[in-house]
Amino acid sequence: MVEYPTPDLPENPRLAENITHFARALRKAGLPIGPGRTMDAIRAVQAAGFTDKRDFYWTLHACFVSKPQHRQTFAQLFRLYWRDPRYMEHMMSMMLPAVRGVQEERTAEAAEKRAAEALLDGADAPVEQPETDETEEETRIDIDASLTMSEEERLRTLDFEQMSTEEVARAKRMLARLTLPVKPMPTRRGKASPRGARIDTARTLRAAMRTGGDIQRLHRTTPRPRWPALIALCDISGSMSQYSRMVLHFLHAVANEKGAGWAKVHAFTFGTRLTNITRHLNNRDVDQALAMAGAEAQDWEGGTRIGDCLHEFNRDWSRRVMGQGAVVLVITDGLDRGDPDALAHEMKRLHLSARRLIWLNPLLRWDGFAPKARGIAAMLPHVDSFRAGHSIGSIEDLADALSRPDDRGEKDRLMSALRD
Repeated sequence: MVEYPTPDLPENPRLAENITHFARALRKAGLPIGPGRTMDAIRAVQAAGFTDKRDFYWTLHACFVSKPQHRQTFAQLFRLYWRDPRYMEHMMSMMLPAVRGVQEERTAEAAEKRAAEALLDGADAPVEQPETDETEEETRIDIDASLTMSEEERLRTLDFEQMSTEEVARAKRMLARLTLPVKPMPTRRGKASPRGARIDTARTLRAAMRTGGDIQRLHRTTPRPRWPALIALCDISGSMSQYSRMVLHFLHAVANEKGAGWAKVHAFTFGTRLTNITRHLNNRDVDQALAMAGAEAQDWEGGTRIGDCLHEFNRDWSRRVMGQGAVVLVITDGLDRGDPDALAHEMKRLHLSARRLIWLNPLLRWDGFAPKARGIAAMLPHVDSFRAGHSIGSIEDLADALSRPDDRGEKDRLMSALRD
């Protein structure tokens, strides 16, 4: 239910400037708002008036919101900006747990923290000076940040399941900064280029017809690049739930990164059934995106039927999302109690449809890991690269696996152990 708070404006309000500042905050929060929309909003408020709170809300909503996923962010920013006279303290209480604002502690709603970050960008936190006696000495608090880098290095190698709540929060922020670049694939189709290696015969002849058949210059082409799609299949069974949560945070950052190069990022979860959560990754707010994905995936922390879920993907989704040259990530420990022959058959089908098939397995964190489980032995021969997926560092290594087509990770060593 959307709240319609009464706007509390100071004396002699400069309404146009307030709307402009509000539009800037929306833009920082991810809404595509430019000067044109801001001017339209000012004119719309001027025409609609500033007397009814419901009309004011929906007037700005009509001017600034163009996609359904932006509604929650707009509602939170509107509530924080136009209602709370001390909204800066309230936002600081959400951003920093040690600072108390005007409201009692509670869990921030979806898009609320991102709205606070947008409004606090470039602003200093209000500092409230405590009352002290004249004889009381001033207390000085020094923060030593010299070990910050060593702390990040420790988090890179720390197992996701061994992290505390605070470490998980820091790890999620680190994952949000990671990138996964990919190189384009050359195609037979070409595009015009003055320095291209091939001559564009058709374009050259068309130009010659305009001059009576006289060829004045040769038009050239270069191969047009094509970007692959990224497909992620995440195991959300009981033994994999924490690892999959962290990987989904990373996939959300990749899906919303501009200029990453991927044609499309598709994400599926599987446990006892397959669930497509791709549309939730398009939500720019990561908390709301993963909350919606968790609500749709009803088999979270349940059992595991890898073979049946892969069969469902190959049958219903492979031709829709794979295309040509797709890169597939399978995040699972491979502990399946189903038929190993059926699992091997589905893995083979998936491998034949993908450009590269990379398996991330958190069990590789153990030095003495061996492919003794039937599910792991059935899946291993049909992957291109077999890597660990238990820490931030192992996810960072994905970039190396994609940049080197010959990367096989630990597959060769484990295949030798499997044959022995």
